[in-house]
Amino acid sequence: MTKPSLPELLHAAVTAVGGVERPGQVTMTESVAEAIDDNSHLLVQAGTGTGKSLGYLVPALAHGERVVVATATLALQRQLVERDLPRTVEALHPLLRRRPEFAMLKGRSNYLCLHRLHEGVPQEEEDGLFDQFEAAAPTSRLGQDLLRMRDWADETETGDRDDLTPGVSDRAWSQVSVSSRECLGASKCAYGAECFAEAARERAKLADVVVTNHALLAIDAIEGAPVLPQHEVLIIDEAHELVSRVTGAATGELTPGQVNRAVRRAAKLVNEKAADALQTAAEGFERLMELALPGRLEEIPEDLGYALMALRDAARTVISALGSTRDKSVQDEDAVRKQALASVENVHGVAERITQGSEYDVVWYERHDRFGASLRVAPLSVSGLLREKLFAERSVVLTSATLKLGGDFNGVGASLGLAPEGTGGDEVPQWKGLDVGSPFDYPKQGILYVARHLATPGREGSRGDMMDELAELVEAAGGRTLGLFSSMRAAQAAAEELRGRLDKPILLQGEETLGELIKSFASDAETCLFGTLSLWQGVDVPGPGCQLVVMDRIPFPRPDDPLMSARQKAVEEAGGNGFMAVAATHAALLMAQGAGRLVRASGDRGVVAVLDPRLANARYGSFLRASMPDFWYTTDRNQVRRSLAAIDAAARADGT
Repeated sequence: MTKPSLPELLHAAVTAVGGVERPGQVTMTESVAEAIDDNSHLLVQAGTGTGKSLGYLVPALAHGERVVVATATLALQRQLVERDLPRTVEALHPLLRRRPEFAMLKGRSNYLCLHRLHEGVPQEEEDGLFDQFEAAAPTSRLGQDLLRMRDWADETETGDRDDLTPGVSDRAWSQVSVSSRECLGASKCAYGAECFAEAARERAKLADVVVTNHALLAIDAIEGAPVLPQHEVLIIDEAHELVSRVTGAATGELTPGQVNRAVRRAAKLVNEKAADALQTAAEGFERLMELALPGRLEEIPEDLGYALMALRDAARTVISALGSTRDKSVQDEDAVRKQALASVENVHGVAERITQGSEYDVVWYERHDRFGASLRVAPLSVSGLLREKLFAERSVVLTSATLKLGGDFNGVGASLGLAPEGTGGDEVPQWKGLDVGSPFDYPKQGILYVARHLATPGREGSRGDMMDELAELVEAAGGRTLGLFSSMRAAQAAAEELRGRLDKPILLQGEETLGELIKSFASDAETCLFGTLSLWQGVDVPGPGCQLVVMDRIPFPRPDDPLMSARQKAVEEAGGNGFMAVAATHAALLMAQGAGRLVRASGDRGVVAVLDPRLANARYGSFLRASMPDFWYTTDRNQVRRSLAAIDAAARADGT
């Protein structure tokens, strides 16, 4: 029997999901297949509506080797495992004469731990174990959640937190889950044979396609101990998120609360001398942190250096002592010991990393109104790590609706550790960039309006002219507005102001869960939704519910962001343009994502309004505009009001 062609396979898969092939999807499928066959690397920008999931799943399944697909968001993971993969596998089965298996794999703390559920949480303050079910009043929210999870444990096949609906708070989940460091290990655990996390790993080992998240991919790369099964092809969807997710996984943190928790957990398990030394070091660290002022520490102050060395040395002594001392009063000692060891090892690791003082790390203090001060350390860049760990031994395909910034892929490529496209060399991973476009007619479906007449936004202070402009635009649009703000404070101020001025429902992020807010926003055309970062990327509302997307200002990183400013400075010291490489690239990615909220279907019409004149006036404005969808561009405020009113009238005439 002849091998089925790629167009045949794509046609079968697209038909199975009830769609039609798009030219961009066909091009993407062929290019992904080519990259997999050549063992090369590909960056694909595929606009909304291209059908990029099938654009990479079809060639990956046809290839026949194991594939790992890593995504940033839970929504896409679920879509792949619950919708796209089952349908695609069924559709391709008659043609491929095999039925590829697929599985989802996440970090251990995403799965219910049966040991925690049945034996309780090791308790630092009291002897023995804490039965969280008895301690939490059954009438309290926590108590109800815990009882519900106990029932759910008997029914669930996966133990995956995301399969529990409705969900539970982080506090409740922490009572029934463990981190990989706290886990006893299947061979030592009484519940090892039934462990949900172990079962997920076993399923992944047998699967042809493993769907995971960027965080687990990062841990797999950073820690050297493989979490993911061996694979020949790696596909990274939502690839514009990868650098920030890997940076997050490589960031260490020390807080007084965390250090004190480690002290309490270890106290029962080691000799008095070792416990006292850690307690004394913790107190010294806490005193210093009370005086900590937010900001980067270009050099570690002497007193902090001494405090961290004391913590490091005391933690090392405790780690050695934990293996030998036994306290007869401690029940379920293995679990208690493992939890204590995880806490103390974390303190030791971060304290040692900061005292060693790598030139490739950035160290800073942060202050939280609720949580107090923390000391953080993060890599100045993850590009070297990604180049070495991601691109060395497999074909990698990275895809997103936004990878091409300012007209090319080199900015995103550099952040991933790739040399400019087309540059050769044995040590340099070879890659190709491909923009397959979008099925949408952006110049006809959308307008990019820049409010050129407004004052340039300052760092703080009210923007009365911006509020007037925002109110007029929302009024002209008849509601239907997604407001994307650069800070929570700005979103709150705008919501408060417009609730007083307009007779339109205005939802504000934080007043309800994100899922509920988006549902309410989509269900009523007159409703507006205002919020910050997660809304720039997480809203998919096709149709008349979202016909105006407003950005209050260009979302540059805050000038006092220690990591971003350190990265900018490093580029400048190497002779590059730090502002364009870091701040402008960060803003361009967000603006491209934000503008992408407007047109989600072929019938959508609307306006993206940027209330920051710098997009029109500044030299970098053209770079930012070139990163956004190719909407019709104007700075004429009257034209935009007329267009919005016409779009609103058309939607009303259709009864929406």
